[in-house]
Amino acid sequence: MLLDPMLRRLIKIGDLTVIDAEGATHRFQGEGGPKATIRLHDKALEREILLRPDPTVGDAYMDGRLTIEEGDLLDFIMIAFENSQRINWNFGGVAGAKSFLDRLLRRFHSWNSKRAAQNNISRHYDLSGALYELFLDEERSYTMAYFPTGRETIEEAQRNKELHLASKLALKPGHSVIDLGCGWGTLGLFLARNYDVEVTGVTLSIEQCRWANDRARALGLEKRARFLHQDYRDAEGRFDRVVSVGMLEHVGISDFPTFFSKTRDLLKDDGVAVIHSIGRAAGPGFTSHWIRKHIFPGGYIPALSEVVPSIERLGLWITDVEILRLHYAETLRLWRQKFHQNEDKVKALYDERFVRMWDFYLAGAEGFFRAQDGMNFQIQMTRERSTLPLTRDYMLDHERSRLRQNGAPDVRVAAE
Repeated sequence: MLLDPMLRRLIKIGDLTVIDAEGATHRFQGEGGPKATIRLHDKALEREILLRPDPTVGDAYMDGRLTIEEGDLLDFIMIAFENSQRINWNFGGVAGAKSFLDRLLRRFHSWNSKRAAQNNISRHYDLSGALYELFLDEERSYTMAYFPTGRETIEEAQRNKELHLASKLALKPGHSVIDLGCGWGTLGLFLARNYDVEVTGVTLSIEQCRWANDRARALGLEKRARFLHQDYRDAEGRFDRVVSVGMLEHVGISDFPTFFSKTRDLLKDDGVAVIHSIGRAAGPGFTSHWIRKHIFPGGYIPALSEVVPSIERLGLWITDVEILRLHYAETLRLWRQKFHQNEDKVKALYDERFVRMWDFYLAGAEGFFRAQDGMNFQIQMTRERSTLPLTRDYMLDHERSRLRQNGAPDVRVAAE
């Protein structure tokens, strides 16, 4: 088998069996780790994977040319990810050349004009709303959930996340809040429902904007929460609080200065901003070709080292940073579990190939957080150094007091 030499050098963790197109079995066994068996259904696939594993492996799984015979898709992905972490580019003159090319590609692939941003967001978020109902929670929260105990349901964990963010926003009655990249309005509606604040949300997704406004009317919150189909760069006004959850990944590294400049301009002098994003713990990276091709065109997951300089240059105070590690892995596990429970319904909406594509996306994302350097970060910022208390006690006190209330604010009590 053409892949044999490469896999024998690569697999040091886990147990991978490959059945080639002629039916021959090849086993590559490392220490511990997951176990999986895959089948390659045509001979040409071996060369394609060898020459360009990304996006070939994902495409082959979508097309049924690569199938899982034993174990789960996630087991196969975990074997691939855990072993790929050992690859070292730092030899000879290759490291410098690769670093330079990576920087160029990161900026090129994540460049987002207003028109490109609209097209990229529409490709993913304007899919049928019925799809998202089949794997998200009832409020359609499509970002990391927060699991203080690890025993929460997805609904409890998503409300925990919203409360966690609210505690960092340090809200007061009458505050105005703008949510940049508001999605289906989940956080904005949570804040409008449980705090005496007025919320404006902006999103480039027509489907999300419509659903969020319909939801606000259904909850009787239309006077306290409004959602606009708008590019964040066109947002106007000044607000007591600016929040953005899961949008920075769509901004593009070249536009980080623009994003944080707009955040500063929208913020009142005594205002507070909280930015939540997927991040990389091991420094700058690149977006998977397969993800960019099928799931998030224009998307890029940044390292903190790529984010902080734009904030520093604007003179904003970074008042708190939190790194959240395995919370998104658990979120994705529960999403994928629900997705499989509704697989026939998804197939009825689209087709078998789409089901395999979405499954590969969810499993790959979970693997990113479990075996690679994926994490989330939350950055709290102010214009003035004295806007917030000098310790983090106010966050924890608020969060705990709300959790201890009987059913308020729409959060079930989580064991500490």
